[in-house]
Amino acid sequence: MANDQDEALKGPRDEDDALDGVEAESGVAVERDDAVDDEATESLRELVTYLVNSLVDEPESVEIDVTRRGAAVHIQLRLPESELGKVIGRGGRIAKAIRTVLLIAGSKHHLRVSLDIEG
Repeated sequence: MANDQDEALKGPRDEDDALDGVEAESGVAVERDDAVDDEATESLRELVTYLVNSLVDEPESVEIDVTRRGAAVHIQLRLPESELGKVIGRGGRIAKAIRTVLLIAGSKHHLRVSLDIEG
């Protein structure tokens, strides 16, 4: 019994758990449209691809991995050391601008977007 109470106090682990709780309590099934979710994630990938490829000299060397868990989207950007400064910018200004654009684009789909840049 104590474990059930502990789990209840922690809250849902992710958005899917939160929706499961709503379904169970209300008796109304909430449908998730995975096609829309995939479309939103793909549009974020395309946005990052466009922005980064516009900045670097060797776009074919850029690798972008996008993972999604619930309402969180994590974008992993890998590029050669020689291109890193072009994407990060002086004092991280370009990277911050890219993250801001992704934050706004993600909010359109109610997603939290994070970006990691590796060289």
